[in-house]
Amino acid sequence: MASAVDPNAFRETMDVLMEMSRLLNTGLDMESLSICVRLCEQGINPEALCSVIKELRRASDTLKASENSAS
Repeated sequence: MASAVDPNAFRETMDVLMEMSRLLNTGLDMESLSICVRLCEQGINPEALCSVIKELRRASDTLKASENSAS
Protein backbone atom coordinates (compact mmCIF):
# COMPACT_ATOMS: atom_id res chain seq x y z
CA MET A 1 0.00 0.00 0.00
CA ALA A 2 1.49 3.35 -1.06
CA SER A 3 1.43 6.08 1.55
CA ALA A 4 0.23 9.56 0.63
CA VAL A 5 2.87 12.28 0.53
CA ASP A 6 2.11 15.26 2.71
CA PRO A 7 2.33 18.25 0.33
CA ASN A 8 3.36 20.57 3.17
CA ALA A 9 6.19 18.27 4.25
CA PHE A 10 7.34 17.92 0.64
CA ARG A 11 7.32 21.69 0.12
CA GLU A 12 9.20 22.26 3.37
CA THR A 13 11.81 19.68 2.38
CA MET A 14 12.25 21.30 -1.03
CA ASP A 15 12.55 24.74 0.57
CA VAL A 16 15.32 23.47 2.86
CA LEU A 17 17.09 21.80 -0.07
CA MET A 18 16.78 25.00 -2.12
CA GLU A 19 18.31 27.05 0.69
CA MET A 20 21.17 24.56 0.96
CA SER A 21 21.61 24.77 -2.80
CA ARG A 22 21.82 28.56 -2.63
CA LEU A 23 24.32 28.46 0.25
CA LEU A 24 26.50 26.08 -1.75
CA ASN A 25 26.19 28.24 -4.89
CA THR A 26 25.04 25.35 -7.05
CA GLY A 27 23.25 27.60 -9.51
CA LEU A 28 20.25 25.27 -9.59
CA ASP A 29 16.77 26.74 -9.70
CA MET A 30 13.83 25.07 -7.93
CA GLU A 31 12.77 23.13 -11.03
CA SER A 32 16.27 21.80 -11.69
CA LEU A 33 16.74 20.90 -8.04
CA SER A 34 13.40 19.05 -8.02
CA ILE A 35 14.44 17.07 -11.09
CA CYS A 36 17.75 16.15 -9.45
CA VAL A 37 15.99 15.04 -6.27
CA ARG A 38 13.54 12.88 -8.25
CA LEU A 39 16.39 11.30 -10.22
CA CYS A 40 18.26 10.48 -7.01
CA GLU A 41 15.08 9.01 -5.50
CA GLN A 42 14.85 6.76 -8.55
CA GLY A 43 18.35 5.44 -7.96
CA ILE A 44 20.57 7.69 -10.09
CA ASN A 45 24.03 8.03 -8.58
CA PRO A 46 24.29 11.62 -7.22
CA GLU A 47 27.99 11.88 -8.10
CA ALA A 48 27.30 10.82 -11.69
CA LEU A 49 24.45 13.34 -11.87
CA CYS A 50 26.79 16.04 -10.60
CA SER A 51 29.34 15.14 -13.28
CA VAL A 52 26.72 15.34 -16.01
CA ILE A 53 25.50 18.75 -14.80
CA LYS A 54 29.07 20.09 -14.69
CA GLU A 55 29.79 18.78 -18.18
CA LEU A 56 26.58 20.30 -19.56
CA ARG A 57 27.50 23.66 -18.01
CA ARG A 58 30.99 23.49 -19.53
CA ALA A 59 29.55 22.67 -22.94
CA SER A 60 27.02 25.50 -22.62
CA ASP A 61 29.73 27.99 -21.62
CA THR A 62 31.90 26.89 -24.54
CA LEU A 63 29.00 27.27 -26.96
CA LYS A 64 28.16 30.72 -25.62
CA ALA A 65 31.79 31.79 -25.88
CA SER A 66 32.02 30.62 -29.48
CA GLU A 67 28.78 32.40 -30.36
CA ASN A 68 30.07 35.62 -28.77
CA SER A 69 33.38 35.45 -30.62
CA ALA A 70 31.55 34.87 -33.91
CA SER A 71 29.49 38.05 -33.38
